[in-house]
Amino acid sequence: MNILIFLLIGAIAGWLAGKIMTGGGFGIVGNIAVGIVGAIVGGFVFGLVGIKSVGFIGSIITSTVGAVLLLYVVKIIKK
Repeated sequence: MNILIFLLIGAIAGWLAGKIMTGGGFGIVGNIAVGIVGAIVGGFVFGLVGIKSVGFIGSIITSTVGAVLLLYVVKIIKK
């Protein structure tokens, strides 16, 4: 059951990051991938800053912030 919640958080975070950065999503698999990598990036960045997230909503916020940062870096590298 935890893996389903993990995938759900990844999908939501990836979709939100896609809406924030590009105006659209990346499909379900792309959203999950961006969200999962975003969760890693967000957890790292939040840890450096000293912010802790708790619960389902906190996980979505952390993952979304990480995914937005990830997409921003990818956008810069593409240029």
